[in-house]
Amino acid sequence: MNSNHQLKLLILAGSPRRDGNSAALGAAARRGAQAAGTSATLLFLDDYIQGFLPDLRRASAPDDRYAELFLDHYLPADGVLFCTPLYWYGMSAQTKAFFDRSFTHYAGTGPEPERVKAAMAGKRLGLAVASEETYPGAVLGVVHQLQEFARYTHADFVGCVHGSGNSRGEIAADPRRPLQAAETLGAEFFTRKYSDYRLETPRSRNVWGSPPPDDARPA
Repeated sequence: MNSNHQLKLLILAGSPRRDGNSAALGAAARRGAQAAGTSATLLFLDDYIQGFLPDLRRASAPDDRYAELFLDHYLPADGVLFCTPLYWYGMSAQTKAFFDRSFTHYAGTGPEPERVKAAMAGKRLGLAVASEETYPGAVLGVVHQLQEFARYTHADFVGCVHGSGNSRGEIAADPRRPLQAAETLGAEFFTRKYSDYRLETPRSRNVWGSPPPDDARPA
């Protein structure tokens, strides 16, 4: 990558609440990214998505701003953080519609779908989930879905933040400090170590570089 290129982080909030807990996670991540010198933009999905994926054999896509969101914001971004509330142990409908509607831009053959697929690959992806439950397993379905999207698009899933709160802004009271974790994720989005080994992957014996000298190791 060109050393003069300023990395772009797109943060997508999947709740219509501008002052809700998902938005708070997104805003915290944006603060961290901007402090690290990253260009960070926070957008709300319901400003762009007004409908779901139709049967394209019988109807055209909804007349909304999804194409603008996907082509002008998502594809040029180097990294994307999805912020969603937990609805019935899954992502919000707005967030799910983002993934479903993307199909219209890379389905079929020809130069345009190939260009879109090439631009979808190679990104860094992250996830921030706000839920009423503190139970860690409550969000695993959302985590797994984003992991599979990352695998499918040849992207790197670099981190997940889970915070709990019910009333608006209550996530700030979560003793696990998810807002700080989201800010840290934003700051480290493009520097956080990512590894996903396969059987044949060449790799060092050490995860974090050279091992410490013998006299620095614990007895």
